[in-house]
Amino acid sequence: MRLEKMALFFENRLAGYDEHMRADIEGAGEFYKFTAAQLPSAADGAVLDLGCGTGLELEEYLALNPSVRVTGIDLSNGMLAALKNKFPDKGLELICGSYFDVPFGYDRFDAAVSVESLHHFTFERKLSLYKKLFASLKADGYFILTDYFAESEALEREYFEHLQQLKSEQGISDGEFYHYDTPLTVEHEMQALQLAGFSRCETLKNWGATYTVKAVR
Repeated sequence: MRLEKMALFFENRLAGYDEHMRADIEGAGEFYKFTAAQLPSAADGAVLDLGCGTGLELEEYLALNPSVRVTGIDLSNGMLAALKNKFPDKGLELICGSYFDVPFGYDRFDAAVSVESLHHFTFERKLSLYKKLFASLKADGYFILTDYFAESEALEREYFEHLQQLKSEQGISDGEFYHYDTPLTVEHEMQALQLAGFSRCETLKNWGATYTVKAVR
């Protein structure tokens, strides 16, 4: 397989993306709604969405809390444009860029959320991201992560080894983002969150290999 740069991968699949995610991902008919229901209900709340894409989780969340302030970060301009078109009357702050590079600020958000976005990165990359995320949350803030995970450590290693093989064959450096799924195990994901400072991590529900994890500041 030929690896594609992350942003280009999603730009090329924008047409039909929502339908694909809803129809072809196990549990998607439930986990977007479930994830949205875990987010703050206060109308004056502030929520950060990492890898917001076209906003499938935000469709559900804004129906529950139409006045919440949402900051969404995504690599794809096309996805952000689609999201903005869905909610022309909402004051969404949408940022095109990598959530590894975009500053989040400090003591700013009541909660953060990410759905089906973070399964492309190493433990070390996630640890640095989660430290930044931890600092951006208010004292009683929390993070809701819904994503799919490797079912074993052996499978986790296999994903990363195959990616390294492909990158070597295609002359791709480690500093570039290319689309390839490298999910951690749930246990390793929660270890990264705890090392970043989160005081309590728990799994709330799962749909096959997709879990919703809550990490409390």
